[in-house]
Amino acid sequence: MTIYIKNMVSESCKYVVRLALEDIGIKDSKIELGEVKLNRKITNDEKNLLKLKLNQVELEIVEKENGVLVDKIKASIVDYVYNSEGKPGVKFSVFLSNKLDKKYGYLANHFAEVEKNTIEQYLVALRVERVKEMIIFGEHNLSEIALKLHYSSVAHLSKQFKKMTGMTPSQFKALEVKARLGIHEI
Repeated sequence: MTIYIKNMVSESCKYVVRLALEDIGIKDSKIELGEVKLNRKITNDEKNLLKLKLNQVELEIVEKENGVLVDKIKASIVDYVYNSEGKPGVKFSVFLSNKLDKKYGYLANHFAEVEKNTIEQYLVALRVERVKEMIIFGEHNLSEIALKLHYSSVAHLSKQFKKMTGMTPSQFKALEVKARLGIHEI
């Protein structure tokens, strides 16, 4: 049995879901971004208890098919942005199409129809938030960040960053309080 979970787009979300499942007595499960594969069917009581536990941390079980695909797209985008380091620079549309085994045009149209936003806009917003995170942690300079996030250049990174935030990465770095959006807010 597979359960799809909205907003489960990070490793910490996977951990929280694992704890929630264990709390209700479900131990053997395979947890991926956006979905949980169970070895057995869960009862309605277990499902309701799981819904309660997940809602406490802003996660929810998705039961509509169109929401499932959108969450898989979002989880794949998160994977691309957060786990692309050291991977060859494969074109994003090819990555997404291969990962979800669907044509990119179909995925893009479906995402736009459901989210009223494009995949590209979501990808740019997530990349900018990742840049903010890397700046805050101060482990890399802008050249390294551009390389790790597969930007074509530091200038391209800076242009996208300024367009999304109204400031350059250097101006952001100089701020005393550096605001970021959570993945769920993008």
